Amino acid sequence: MRSVFLPFAPPTISQEEITEVIDTLSSDWITTGPKVKKFEEMFAQYIGSETALALNSCTAGLHLALIALGIGPGDEVITTPMTFCSTVNVIEQVGAHPVLVDVQPDTLNISPELIEKAVTEKTKCILPVHYAGHPCEMDTIKEIARTKNLYIVEDAAHAFSARYKGQKVGTIGDLTAFSFYVTKNITTAEGGMLTGNPEFIEKARIYSLHGMSKDAWKRYDKGSSWYYEVVYPGFKYNMTDIHASIGLRQLQKIETFQSRRREIAHKYDEAFSEYPYFEIPCRLPNIEHAWHLYVLRLNLETLRIDRDQFIEELKERKIGTSVHFIPIHLHPYYRKKYGYKPEDYPVAYFNFKRIISLPIYPRMSDQDIADVIEAVVDVAEKYKR
Repeated sequence: MRSVFLPFAPPTISQEEITEVIDTLSSDWITTGPKVKKFEEMFAQYIGSETALALNSCTAGLHLALIALGIGPGDEVITTPMTFCSTVNVIEQVGAHPVLVDVQPDTLNISPELIEKAVTEKTKCILPVHYAGHPCEMDTIKEIARTKNLYIVEDAAHAFSARYKGQKVGTIGDLTAFSFYVTKNITTAEGGMLTGNPEFIEKARIYSLHGMSKDAWKRYDKGSSWYYEVVYPGFKYNMTDIHASIGLRQLQKIETFQSRRREIAHKYDEAFSEYPYFEIPCRLPNIEHAWHLYVLRLNLETLRIDRDQFIEELKERKIGTSVHFIPIHLHPYYRKKYGYKPEDYPVAYFNFKRIISLPIYPRMSDQDIADVIEAVVDVAEKYKR
């Protein structure tokens, strides 16, 4: 057994990030300025998007995306119950109605067939979530959107660097929001990015900083004018140069990071596929998985303990884990407002009760990986039926 606890998802930060942050702190500009601009440019180039908007979170990106598209009261937005609460919270915040549809049993991504059945005359937008880093079936979703005249806003919090049929996530829908939270494939500690249609991005950019016609860098840089006008009732969603400094260095390492994530996923697959207690993650053809999460599913009929007890046993063995996610329809706010029952989304509910997210991050050593495998198998063998 390990002597030191293995955390679930710490950041991979090295001296390069620290040096870049110190450079920013030593400069005359630490809020939204030249390094944010550089980060946006580098990110857009990597994704293949015409433009990008750096923000303080993926949640901000999703919120601004709906606002930029004119989604509001009386509109419906179709999305998945198998996501973090922010995906659906932003729909509530713009006054629209979230319409949940169940997920596919293999990928746990939103079901295109159920999307099509859920479209009404009030539907204005589809909000797919690329669960764990596996892209959704975007061709089918795009065809539904095209025939029904709907927008697509992608929640790519898990999917930075993922590809769908050779196309990078972030260039497929009308707008796409990414996360740089501390657990993500690259981090800025807190942060996000919005990519997509330049017209919508420009509107989101103005909304992101109080609705002002000029940001502080444009007002206070050498030779600039102090004058600005408020053209929208905006928010305070901007990213700072301090956060962008971390992102600049992280972005340069993404291919190395992803290579290691793929390697860990492969080792897990090889180990766990030998046992009847587990279902390893699905990979459909023509996709490149981002491996933000490695979600192992327990075949509970083979075990004498449930998922929660399994996690406690792993904790006793000093292995950190998590669960992604508690489905939206189980949370008190949504349950009470819309009268949801657990069985309303049977695929999401059934899988929620048996999923465990295992550690998968670049700084894991081979011994760390071996320790996770050993602990997971040990628990299953101890409590097998």
